[in-house]
Amino acid sequence: MTDTNPTPHLDPLVEARRREMATEHLLFGTVRFLARRHPELLDELEGSLDHLWDKVEGEARDDAAVRKIAGRIIKSLRAEG
Repeated sequence: MTDTNPTPHLDPLVEARRREMATEHLLFGTVRFLARRHPELLDELEGSLDHLWDKVEGEARDDAAVRKIAGRIIKSLRAEG
């Protein structure tokens, strides 16, 4: 699919948010595809959550929140299976 309407220069934060949304969509779809063929993938990913951390420094850092989000994604993928 090709976008025929060129986007005028956007705020860098808007562009970053859109890239993040597109990346999440593609990665989620990829993991869904692989997990249907290799259900053990979700076990491996779930087992790796202890190594996941928030890259933000200071008071905003919340490793547990990042792990919780990843856990919900895995739970969602399991429910689809």
